[in-house]
Amino acid sequence: MSATLGTLIQQLEPTWSVRIIERLDDVALESSNPWNNAGTGHAALCELNYTPEKADGTVDISKAVGINEQFQTSRELWHHLLATGRLENSSFINRTPHMTFVRGAKNVDYLRRRHTALSAHPLFRDLEFSTDRDEIGRWTPLLTAGRDDEPIAATRSVAGTDVDFGNLTRQLIDGLVAGGAELQLEHEVRSLKRTKDGRWRLRVKDRSWNARPRTSTVTARFVFVGAGGGALPLLQSSGIPEIKGFGGFPISGEFLRTDNPEVVAQHQAKVYGKADVGAPPMSVPHLDTRVVDGKSYLMFGPYAGFSPKYLKKGKYLGLVTSMRAHNITSMLGAGLKNLDLTQYLVGQLAAAPETKFHTLQQFMPTAHPKDWEKITAGQRVQVIKRDADGKGVLQFGTEVVTAADGSIAGLLGASPGASTAVSAMVDLLARCFPSEFPTWRGHLATMMPSLDGVPADAREIDATVDAASEVSGAELAARNGGVLPASVYESQADLRG
Repeated sequence: MSATLGTLIQQLEPTWSVRIIERLDDVALESSNPWNNAGTGHAALCELNYTPEKADGTVDISKAVGINEQFQTSRELWHHLLATGRLENSSFINRTPHMTFVRGAKNVDYLRRRHTALSAHPLFRDLEFSTDRDEIGRWTPLLTAGRDDEPIAATRSVAGTDVDFGNLTRQLIDGLVAGGAELQLEHEVRSLKRTKDGRWRLRVKDRSWNARPRTSTVTARFVFVGAGGGALPLLQSSGIPEIKGFGGFPISGEFLRTDNPEVVAQHQAKVYGKADVGAPPMSVPHLDTRVVDGKSYLMFGPYAGFSPKYLKKGKYLGLVTSMRAHNITSMLGAGLKNLDLTQYLVGQLAAAPETKFHTLQQFMPTAHPKDWEKITAGQRVQVIKRDADGKGVLQFGTEVVTAADGSIAGLLGASPGASTAVSAMVDLLARCFPSEFPTWRGHLATMMPSLDGVPADAREIDATVDAASEVSGAELAARNGGVLPASVYESQADLRG
């Protein structure tokens, strides 16, 4: 998110100074690191939590459509940056089919209805559905080899992708630095205070071992807090009223990973299943092909865990120090409303290793422990906020919090996160820079044509990213009668003006 916003600002206002302050010794080592996230390139092609079932049995696809549209916007910006040399190469994105896999008659029926609803929409018309064991086995053999005769079903989109967001973030930051931005590694923002003239004074600690002096101040007209789980305490430090009532509950996680070439070669897909009852959306089980630094792996998970830290490389008192008088009731209320989530987390923590491995074998019956290693994922901080009645609720997804004057903003939450970063940051620009934004519209439309209803050329995008991207802007528009759905404009602050 931070790298995307900085890139957009530098493209729109190349004379503005941009400073990136990173507490670790390199960028993209927390949530953007490829082994700390699922790296799906969320396009709602396979994630069941984006297509909930209504009480009347119909499947609501509105969220899936919105996320797919936003991912197309991300692809258009990446294409523009590749074409203009701001991104070095397209190694961060690889074509990888997206699949959904379910077991049991009830789930098979739901997946069939989901497919019917999605495939009727222009964005998902190429989504395949099958209950045939042989056909699913041809899509990816590991799902059917050694499986019993229970009913199964799967959907597949060959237009899916695997995205290494760590690679992408590093390339974006490199482009920013080449364009004049300043990058400060091993520097940590400890507090933010508003000055009398409306600017922000940041107290920054130099974390390098030989730093003298160890603290300094930075003054800025605008601040974006893109600190992952660490965003909440920093926004609290700013004192803006908009952060009142917000809390966060940290959730850790683990994955199983294999690089055994014989196993990896049999599974070229991202396969999402159905979450257990009470499990949070980020805990939906999936067996994924991952391409990191040019090497292919398989990753399965996540398994929930708990740590009071807000960052994987953060302090253990993260949860405790974020509690305030204004958010304690929200956090307690959300906890009481989500006892099933608490029960799920406790069950995951208490589960024996062989029990956890059995979850993988439900996806891949032939899985053997000798091929797999455990890795620890990044920290996710589940957003807790007040609802319309002032009661605390869990907020799944991402949330951008901005001050009333637009001088500071921050990102809270998790999935779909990076996949929709471009849309989120365009919306942020509209909210935080209302005077400048009207003059930026035309430039934004040249970078992301779908924002102005003029989609980019499909063949050009596919050639630039080595045919690794998903449905192009032109295909998206062609499937919808020549224009993008109205909702894409609404989600982009109505860029048509």
